[in-house]
Amino acid sequence: MAQKMNRRMGGELLLKLELRSDPGMLCVVRGAMERLTEVLGFSAAECRSVTRAVDEAITNIMRHSYKNQLHKPIQLQAVRLKPDARSGRGEGLEFLLCDRGPAVDPAKMQGRQLDEIKPGGLGLHFIRQSMDVVEFKRGRGTNVLRLVKYLQPASAVEAGKRREALADLGPTNR
Repeated sequence: MAQKMNRRMGGELLLKLELRSDPGMLCVVRGAMERLTEVLGFSAAECRSVTRAVDEAITNIMRHSYKNQLHKPIQLQAVRLKPDARSGRGEGLEFLLCDRGPAVDPAKMQGRQLDEIKPGGLGLHFIRQSMDVVEFKRGRGTNVLRLVKYLQPASAVEAGKRREALADLGPTNR
């Protein structure tokens, strides 16, 4: 299902991670997200924000979809989105997070009230605040969470740095 969504959006697969629902793996995902967003030219604040959103989404899969069971499959794909003249959107980064947990009612995916002072329950708020698009679908026994962050227009200097960073990756590693 995730591959079908990629083709429809016309993106380039940059990264695919298949991991198990082990909280110890979150630091690996965070490291990959920080570097990927940095190389693609997101600002430092956006890099932190996107990394936190993906981390929160995977944490929610582990906690809520898999009920803290270890070794359940989670797939993360990062896809570069091309600029779209029709919508006026520039280049972006799409994340597809897939799990095989029970079906979820998207209407019940609500964070707690922001005025409640207690720990926890803010992950969905962080995700929605950080990302430009948050969509949830279910198909063929798989939950798919789609997160998109669009690049803000860069100055000429920032755009040059982005091209240099991509060149450092080499053509086969992009």
